[in-house]
Amino acid sequence: MPSKLPKLRLDWVDGEAARFACKRWHYTRTMPVAPVKIGIWEDEKFAGVILFGVGSGRATHGGRFGLKKHHDIAELCRIAMAPWHQTPVSRCLAIATRMLKKQSPNLRMLISFADIAQGHHGGIYQANGWLYLGVTESDLAFIVNGKRKHNKTIRIAVANTRRDRPLAERRKPAIDWLHEHIDPNARRVELPGKHRYVLPLDDEMRSRLLPMVLPYPKREKVLVDA
Repeated sequence: MPSKLPKLRLDWVDGEAARFACKRWHYTRTMPVAPVKIGIWEDEKFAGVILFGVGSGRATHGGRFGLKKHHDIAELCRIAMAPWHQTPVSRCLAIATRMLKKQSPNLRMLISFADIAQGHHGGIYQANGWLYLGVTESDLAFIVNGKRKHNKTIRIAVANTRRDRPLAERRKPAIDWLHEHIDPNARRVELPGKHRYVLPLDDEMRSRLLPMVLPYPKREKVLVDA
């Protein structure tokens, strides 16, 4: 007989709690900029967060979907849950989405991404009826001191250290700066694109997105040596 699921509660949390969950339970170990922070408790024990923010890159820009206002679209930018949680993540996401819609009734759609490089295919989004719009363009990253750092993160860090440097030095490739100042063995790597999922929040938005929809991707099988 299956064990009874714990009592579930979702509520708003502050940045400190969200940062704790992201640093401890998310594979990136990073805390994104996210105005909307929703905490998850099981039997009153803190079990994780779901964060929504405003995407800043081309992949999350609402213009490609015919949206003119920046606040019409929000990005589900993090789900960080303790490895011992028992409630299905899809249920937590469904509740968090309803909370967000109630808080922001003019929101038109949500967008999120499943990291192919981490073996993710978006099963959580599929379980919640999100629409699949294919794979984003490939991206660049850097391996620095054995850890992967996103292209944007490195370029911001490099730019901040070059503000008072001569123009010729500011124009040097980021990889050269890494070799000189951080890690002589740093290297660039190309990352595959990410699966893009969207959730329309009204009928007109759904009608607009349906022509773009593609079949859901399947989880790739992992071969294990005997």
